[in-house]
Amino acid sequence: MSGEIGLFDAMYTQRAIRRLKPDPIPDDLIHKLIESATKAPSGTNRQPWKFIVVKDQVIKSNIAHYYKKTFDLVYGDKSSSPRPISSSMMKTGAHLAEHIQEAPIFIIVCALHDGSPSSMDRGASIFPAVQNLLLTARGLGLGGVLTNNHKRYEDEVKQILKIPANVETAALVPIGYPDEGASYGPTRRSAVEEVTYWDTWGSVKPFR
Repeated sequence: MSGEIGLFDAMYTQRAIRRLKPDPIPDDLIHKLIESATKAPSGTNRQPWKFIVVKDQVIKSNIAHYYKKTFDLVYGDKSSSPRPISSSMMKTGAHLAEHIQEAPIFIIVCALHDGSPSSMDRGASIFPAVQNLLLTARGLGLGGVLTNNHKRYEDEVKQILKIPANVETAALVPIGYPDEGASYGPTRRSAVEEVTYWDTWGSVKPFR
């Protein structure tokens, strides 16, 4: 496809886009997003993922109700926020909570399971697919963000989407074209030297 960018360009400029235009996304681009997600590795190649593309406005609004309800519970009182959060991120997060239903699509990434409790192991076979999806969105000029605020109301959201008991929703990814005030990177991250230990925890040395 014309206009595609390189892998490293996508990785180095990808960021969470929380301001999205309501403009519709062509089905061929949605297909590309999900196809790319399915190219991710998974444990023993089980490919335990399913993707629900939500375009219906009533369904989006019903899910958005629980998303906003969680945001208000967690971040409504900044003094009780579970972690420090910048004012700019709070602002964009609040915007998403207020307007998430206006995104042209939600992609609900689901994990098939055997009934065992939710665990990081289960996510290990799902979140690489989500990252593929987000990198592809960046490459196609789309914006998105991995969210899971809805999971506080997992049962209610599963009921809305008619999801069976042996399926967990791993992520809600609103996708759209970036709106005014939203832009791609470059992003600011901690230096590699600050987050890398050698051989044992806390053992640091410079890269050669």
